[in-house]
Amino acid sequence: MSDRRIWSHPIISFKRGKRIFFNFEGRLVEAYEGESIIAALYAIGVATFSWSPRFKRPRGAFCMIGKCSSCLSTVNGVPNTRICVELAKEGAFIERQRGPPSMGFEGPLFNNQVEKVEAAVDLLIIGGGPAGLHAALTASVLGIKAALVDEGARLGGQLIKQTHKFFGTRDYYGGARGFEIAEKLSENIEESPNVPVYRNATAYGFFSEGVGVIVRYPKPMNIVFKPRAVIVCTGAMERGLEFENNDLPGVMGAGGAQTLMNRYGVRPGDKALVVGSGNVGLIVSYQLLQAGVKVGAVVEIAHSIGGWFVHAAKVVRLGVPIYLGHSIVRAMGSERVEEAVIQAFDGEMNPIPGTEKQFNVDLVLLAVGLMPDYTILSQAGCVMKWVSELGGLVPVRTMYLETSIPGLYVAGDAAGIEEATTAFIEGEIAAISAAEKLGYANADLLRRREKLLDFLWNEYRQAPVVERARVGKLKAIVSEEEMEEHWRRSIANGLGSPRSPHIFQ
Repeated sequence: MSDRRIWSHPIISFKRGKRIFFNFEGRLVEAYEGESIIAALYAIGVATFSWSPRFKRPRGAFCMIGKCSSCLSTVNGVPNTRICVELAKEGAFIERQRGPPSMGFEGPLFNNQVEKVEAAVDLLIIGGGPAGLHAALTASVLGIKAALVDEGARLGGQLIKQTHKFFGTRDYYGGARGFEIAEKLSENIEESPNVPVYRNATAYGFFSEGVGVIVRYPKPMNIVFKPRAVIVCTGAMERGLEFENNDLPGVMGAGGAQTLMNRYGVRPGDKALVVGSGNVGLIVSYQLLQAGVKVGAVVEIAHSIGGWFVHAAKVVRLGVPIYLGHSIVRAMGSERVEEAVIQAFDGEMNPIPGTEKQFNVDLVLLAVGLMPDYTILSQAGCVMKWVSELGGLVPVRTMYLETSIPGLYVAGDAAGIEEATTAFIEGEIAAISAAEKLGYANADLLRRREKLLDFLWNEYRQAPVVERARVGKLKAIVSEEEMEEHWRRSIANGLGSPRSPHIFQ
C-alpha cells in the first residue's frame, strides 16, 4: 500500500489528530482528525476522484480548496460534496460520483434538521486569509461587533501553505514564515470577544433577508447574518492551461500541491514538472524538494524569469533546471500522468519544431497565475470590470475599497491578484473604511488610513516587480462622480441603503 504522508520535514512539524477510519467504496481507509478526505485518499495513492460526463475520462484533484468541481463525491449519501474541504470523520461512507447524482438524497443540510438562526452584526467579514485576518483584527481593536466566516478548518488562507520567510518590514511580518503568521493572527482573533469566528463556513449568497452562511462543523447551522457593512476577502482561484491531456490526474494547481504538502503533510507526487517561473512556481518548486519530491524542471514560456531572483537561485542551486522560452505541450498516461513533454517557443509564442523534451513525471504543477474569486461579489450585484493585470473580473471600487454597493467593501486577492503584504494592508484599510461608515472612526483612525494608502501607493507599489498589479489596481478605481452614480442606482434598487438595518433591504 502506498504511503505518501510526510513524516519528516525540515520546517513543518505536522500536528496530526487522532487516527480514525472511514469507508471508501468498500475499502477501509486510515485518516487523522483534522485531515480532509482527499488528503487521506491521496496518502494511499488514490488519484482519480471523478470522470468526465461524456467520455468518462479520469479526473484528478486540482485546487484542493473547494473552488473547482474535480473532487465532487457522495459523503454519507449526500452528493456533490467537495471532499478537498470536507474533513474525514470516523465511520463515514465515501463514494466517487459517476455522472450526475440523483436529487433523492437525505442529509442534515437538506431536510430541515439543520438549525437556522439569525445574527445581527455591525460588520461581516467573508474570508479568513491575509486580508480577512487583518480586517478582523482591526475590527477587534476598534470594538466593532463583527463576525468572521471562512470555508477552511483553519484560518489563514494561503498563509498556512507558505513555509518560506516573508520579505519586507517587521510591520508586515518580514522574516516570519507564512504558516507562523497565520497561527499568530488566528490566535489573536480567537481571543477577541467581539469578533466570533465561524470556520468550515460558506457564505452562499446575499439576499433581501441578509447574507446566508452555512456552517458545516462542528454543528451544522444555517445563519442569516444581518450586517450593516460587509468586507469580502474571498481570495483567488487557480488558473488552468490548455495542452493535450491537461485533465489527466496528476495535473494540479500549484496551490493544490501546497495544500497537500504543507497543510496535511501528504506528498502530491514523486517526480514533478512545474509550469511557470513566477514567485508561486519557484516557491512551490523549493517546497516540493523540502517534501521529498524530485523536480525535473521548471518551464517558463517567457524568455525571462517571472519571480524574484532569490527564489530562482535557490532551486537552481539544488539542481533544478529552468527552461525559459518553453512550455508544456502534452501530458501522457492512461489513468494518471506518467510523462510530460515540453517545447521551445519563439518570441511570437510559436512552437519551434524539433525542440521537444520529455520528462518522466507523475505530477505536473501549473503555476500560471490566479484569478480573483469574485463570485459572491458578482452575485451581490457589484459592478464588475475585466482587468487583465489583476487576473480577470474584479469589482470597481473607491480608493477606500468600497464597491458600487454602499457598505460593501473588498480587500486582498478578491480585489485583484497581488502579494500578501498588500492583502494585509487592504484588509486594514477596508476595516477602517467600514468603521467610518458605522460610526466607529475618529480623526486618528482616518489619519492612519491615509498613512496606509500613502505607503501602499507611493512606496510598496512603486517597486518594478509589482508594476503590473499597480496599473491594474488603478484601472479598478473609479472617480468619485462615477461611484456616486453607482451608489444612487444601488440604493434605488434597495441595495446598501444607509437607512436599512442591514446592507440589503
